[in-house]
Amino acid sequence: MITIGGLTAEDRPTWENLFAGYNRFYGRTLAPELLDRAWREFASGERLHALGARLDGELVGIVHFLTHASTTSADVCYLQDLFTDEKARGRGAGRALIEAVAGWARARGCARIYWHTQTSNTTARRLYDQVALDKGFMQYQIPLDA
Repeated sequence: MITIGGLTAEDRPTWENLFAGYNRFYGRTLAPELLDRAWREFASGERLHALGARLDGELVGIVHFLTHASTTSADVCYLQDLFTDEKARGRGAGRALIEAVAGWARARGCARIYWHTQTSNTTARRLYDQVALDKGFMQYQIPLDA
């Protein structure tokens, strides 16, 4: 059975492992200071938020999200990172995490939730096509080297 809830200090090693898997999928490795910063932000609960999916008590999925202002609506919720362990895929963890973020955002008066994924991420897109609308937008970036 999948349950969704906040992350605890004891979850940090498993969270790091899951987040590393997410980042490997996208071809990147995060510096330890970025992991520490994200964890601190989740703990404060002011700017960044995180939830975990548990399967029989074991943390098997994570979601990170935030809200921001919009010029055309009430605030919106950006679902930034979503990842489930391979052993839990197809068991409802991803869907449950998305639904939990939707409930969180709805309770705070957000107008919508949105996220990005690579067009080649067909596994995730099968779920996303069931739970959300593809509005046809493309993402452009200008990297700002600090």
